[in-house]
Amino acid sequence: MPGFNSKEYKKTSQGYHPKPPYFINALKAFVVGGLICVLGELLSEMYIHWFGFKEKDAGDPTVATLILLAALATGFGVYDRLGQFAGAGSAVPVTGFANSITSAALEHKSEGLVLGVATNLFKLAGSVIVFGVVAAYVLGVIRFTWQALF
Repeated sequence: MPGFNSKEYKKTSQGYHPKPPYFINALKAFVVGGLICVLGELLSEMYIHWFGFKEKDAGDPTVATLILLAALATGFGVYDRLGQFAGAGSAVPVTGFANSITSAALEHKSEGLVLGVATNLFKLAGSVIVFGVVAAYVLGVIRFTWQALF
């Protein structure tokens, strides 16, 4: 149409888009993410009281157990449904990271163990690891500088 620019189109089309339920989505993410964290706390307490871990040492098996549970839930298709319901509430904790790695492995398993699973397993995880290492380095330099100056 002559004279119909992108601003007019955007303004006209916005009336036809449904408004996302921001509050409900945030509430679902908060509740599910909080329940995942409560599960982590329960696991941590279990490792402390039943297996004799010290409080500072219970974090490692707790995280490993959460990763295992998330990987199993992904394999059985449960975590994907949880992710569609909760959004970022299931993606942000370490369980979301385990889900992303397991999903990539399952998606490429038909290509074989080495060329399918192994090569595609860390496509997403690689960037997360790189940014995590870089962020840790930058924060370490800032902390070291701060302590040296003050």
